Amino acid sequence: MLMKAILALEDGTIFHGSGFGAAAEACGEVCFNTSMTGYQEILTDPSYKGQIVTMTYPLIGNYGVNLQDVESWRPHVSGFVIRELSPIVSNWRADFSLAEYLKENGIPGIQGIDTRALTKKLRVAGAMKGFISTIPITDEEAVSKARNWSGLIGQDYVKDVTHPKPFLWDEKDEESASFNLVRGSTVADARNVRDQMRAADIPIVAYDFGMKYNILRRLRQKGFKVQVVPATTSAAEALTYKPAGIFLSNGPGDPAALGYAVQTVSDLTKSGIPIFGICLGHQLLGQAFGGKTFKLKFGHRGGNQPVKDLETGKVEITSQNHGFAVDAKSLPSDVDVNRVNLNDQTVEGMRHKTKPIYCVQYHPEASPGPHDSTPLFDEFRALIEKS
Repeated sequence: MLMKAILALEDGTIFHGSGFGAAAEACGEVCFNTSMTGYQEILTDPSYKGQIVTMTYPLIGNYGVNLQDVESWRPHVSGFVIRELSPIVSNWRADFSLAEYLKENGIPGIQGIDTRALTKKLRVAGAMKGFISTIPITDEEAVSKARNWSGLIGQDYVKDVTHPKPFLWDEKDEESASFNLVRGSTVADARNVRDQMRAADIPIVAYDFGMKYNILRRLRQKGFKVQVVPATTSAAEALTYKPAGIFLSNGPGDPAALGYAVQTVSDLTKSGIPIFGICLGHQLLGQAFGGKTFKLKFGHRGGNQPVKDLETGKVEITSQNHGFAVDAKSLPSDVDVNRVNLNDQTVEGMRHKTKPIYCVQYHPEASPGPHDSTPLFDEFRALIEKS
């Protein structure tokens, strides 16, 4: 028997549908993602902490969920909204159905609603506070809960998703190598055939503000020995590892609420060590440089976001997930904006004019794709070797 489900927005809009996943309720910011695939990576991206994610592609769940493609230690979305849940799972790597995975992790989902109408509303009015439930509740109560939720502005979700203790990533080289797709049925364990990797000969410190595992995999593939540290680690403590470079990860919430992280990043920029930031790391660098961040109307979320590299003139199709951006006008003269979003001209990349520091707003590791931006990891290695 299907569960009844409800999605309520702060403006009073109600969507009724069928529930799947857990019998539960949750508040969050309702946003949309335009990717056609990759729902598993979206669910487990820590940057989605505090958000109810709507998929614009109509059929979701057809290839199930597997344990190898997760991007963190658990899914972080508050709720999941789709047009239609695939009734079958058809993929040789699948370990669970989407509904089973959400149920196991206590996350409510709703299907059977007009996700096109919802997306158009969010595009016009902007991302909204929302409430999702797969347990009985009145429309009035649902709207009230949506309106009374605190929202994302001013919230520090980083402390909820960062790993609490430092660790060395993939010390035995068992998790980072790229899959080697074997054709035919002669290999007994085809799921675990991997490419060879180069030696890990450059030590770096990676700040975990809510880092996706595939970023760590990419760093290891480029020859980095990655020491991961919690978000609250001081600059002085990070430098005790004697890193040749510093990496600043993606993560959730409002960057303006992370004063402790901004101070740490500011201290690190004075060390002379090369720094590479992604997404929230980019926003923290923007603040450390003296700039400001602001909330976007509905954010950039999906695998089809166009970014122009102003240094080369090339356009990259990128994978993105962020609701805040750096204010270009607030940046000092010694910082160059070198990448812009072609949809709204917001800042997508920065480079310091005199220090070995650069960052991008999007996710160049791009699991499951596109892969236009992968060379940014090679650039980090080249910058360190040059320095």
